[in-house]
Amino acid sequence: MAALHACCFAHPRPWSETEFRELLDSRGVFALTRPQGFLLGRVILDEAELLTLAVAPEARRQGFGAALTTEFAAEAQRLGAATAFLEVASDNAPAQALYQRQGWVEAGRRRNYYAPGIDGLTLRLGL
Repeated sequence: MAALHACCFAHPRPWSETEFRELLDSRGVFALTRPQGFLLGRVILDEAELLTLAVAPEARRQGFGAALTTEFAAEAQRLGAATAFLEVASDNAPAQALYQRQGWVEAGRRRNYYAPGIDGLTLRLGL
């Protein structure tokens, strides 16, 4: 996961193998994996958070991200979540388009969250 994450993210920085291991041991965290990518989510009470989604660069635009996010919504709902949230970089247009197609809506903005000039958009999805 850490190696693929490093191929997919530059800011703020990719997560380390240790960080993935610790996160996966955390309460409510689940992983959805495919040979082409993975998604980590977390459910606490009635809220879910899409923590990260990574699809190998050579496998993008083939529906893997959409499949993983659809499965995330179903799994989060199965685990009791009524609402899901995520953060996406304001300069990540492909990810924003994916989430918008699936019904995510902007619920907030964190100025300069990822880097100077790159805001974090908080998106919400009713499950």
